[in-house]
Amino acid sequence: MKLNQFIPLLLIAIVFVSCEKFLDPKPDNHYGNEHTWRLPGKAEGVLMNAYDNIMTQWDHWPGNNFLDVATSDAVTNDFNSGLYAMGFGGMGNEDFPIGNWNNAYDQFLKIHLFLENGLSDDIRYNLSDSLLNERYRQRLKGEAYFLRAWWGMELLRIYGGIAEDGQALGYVIVTEAHPGNTYENLELLPRNTYEECVQQITRDLDSAIVYLPFTYSGGDAVTGASQFGRATKRAAWALKSRVHTYAASPAYQPQDGSISPDSITRKWERAAITSHLAITEGDLGDYTPLTEANFNPSNTPGEFIFRKHFQNNHMESRNYPPYFFGQGRANPSQNLVDAFPDINGYPIDHPQSVYDPQDPYANRDPRLDLTVYYNDRHFDTRPLEIYYDKVNERYGLDAPGYDHRNTRTGYYLRKWLSDVPDMLNPIQSANDRHMHALLRRSEVYYNLAEALNEAVGPRNILPGAGSRSSLDIISSIRLATIGMDPDIFASLESADKGRFRKLIQNERRIEFAFENMRYFDMRRWLLPLDEPVRGCLVEKTLDGFVYHGTDPNGAPIIVEERKLNDPKFYYAPLPLNELIKNPNLRDNKGWTGQ
Repeated sequence: MKLNQFIPLLLIAIVFVSCEKFLDPKPDNHYGNEHTWRLPGKAEGVLMNAYDNIMTQWDHWPGNNFLDVATSDAVTNDFNSGLYAMGFGGMGNEDFPIGNWNNAYDQFLKIHLFLENGLSDDIRYNLSDSLLNERYRQRLKGEAYFLRAWWGMELLRIYGGIAEDGQALGYVIVTEAHPGNTYENLELLPRNTYEECVQQITRDLDSAIVYLPFTYSGGDAVTGASQFGRATKRAAWALKSRVHTYAASPAYQPQDGSISPDSITRKWERAAITSHLAITEGDLGDYTPLTEANFNPSNTPGEFIFRKHFQNNHMESRNYPPYFFGQGRANPSQNLVDAFPDINGYPIDHPQSVYDPQDPYANRDPRLDLTVYYNDRHFDTRPLEIYYDKVNERYGLDAPGYDHRNTRTGYYLRKWLSDVPDMLNPIQSANDRHMHALLRRSEVYYNLAEALNEAVGPRNILPGAGSRSSLDIISSIRLATIGMDPDIFASLESADKGRFRKLIQNERRIEFAFENMRYFDMRRWLLPLDEPVRGCLVEKTLDGFVYHGTDPNGAPIIVEERKLNDPKFYYAPLPLNELIKNPNLRDNKGWTGQ
């Protein structure tokens, strides 16, 4: 499990050149252990590798895809991708495309090595000022705790699950690099329970909150703007909100009779109180909608609590329509498009909806235009031609059938992509700045609304979790995004906890589309995984466009089946080589030997 392996400390140094370069690895093979823990750049570089291994771009999942393509929200046209195979159930103990077991434990080892060696008095991070040196050391300590919590949560959301005996399990907790006699044989340690992992991550985040600065600004050598991108108190609170929300979710409650409904309610209360504190202690202010200006900003928007950034055109190259020199890789589904309500906040199949299936993109939630490109929407130099021209008997330039890489669903991705004109021109291409938001302010509000609904219902408040109800929070979000005032539909749905739960789940779905969250939300809530992926077809006639597949009560156009009807697909298979090495490492139910 890569826990007690020897790593010669010919380690990677990270040089802080600017706020944008502090995560760039600089290989250096000239220093061994005796120098690494005396040279501040080398010592800090050990810890910085745990930052560097966090995904840089939104579509850095296997095959350079969004994780959304393994859900009913999208498909990929990369048929060799592991995520394409996952949509059909193509995964197992020997081949799990999104597995991160070894990578996470590699990061744990680096973090532990730093905690044990990188904070000693032998290392001076500021040679001229003892006070600055100590402040720098304390901040690095907070970063180490945050990063251990981050990688713990990454393991937990991938591998957390239920064993055959009904126990809720997480990962194997390790808190030191060289455990000594107590943990002489690490490869015989069992997985800790899910709640034990939650408690460990929580302890780390509480420690991080003590040592980390609130934010980075100004010219201070320790907390100045040049350090922007590192962990903060805000980020630690936001991650704690995520951890406690997952911990209360249905998929991760023991199924062995060891937990009562009251205990589950207390977990939701914990999640609500934590999320409220994340808002107040993090001074998050009010919910603010995402805008296109957030896609390629010159500075980090306040919405992005913890982020990485990249300056290239790789995501555009993978996802632009092929006519514009892209690969058209991630195709949003009709399922996702249908999830966006009408401009009055009603689902498109509601009797009060103003939705017109023959004018399907008019009078819709504005977040739809932030997320997808559809037929006749302007792209770069012209409207997209995602149609079959019946008059001239030809496919439009962007339609399935014109180019084998064109969209399979009738839609192209809009979210996160730059709109720099002629960006991928092969003669003179351009780059743009992008943000990869690892923790968004909006997620904390959704976590709070979800937890309040489960703990006390849609219309009630919870002591310690603020003065607003779940309905208040969701209504404020829909007011900011759709302009609903009053929000009649939300008010009607709040008469029942189960109906309001579905509204919250749908709001999360559209708010965080193509942020690699839907995959985990579906599993933690045990939502159906086998919904076929639908698309639309458009015909161009003398009278205009005719849309097929856009009527929620009409005949669907099936693009791809999702063969995920076995309960085992709610949980991940553990790596086979780890199961072979460790007989005490119990797998999630349904997987061992698969």
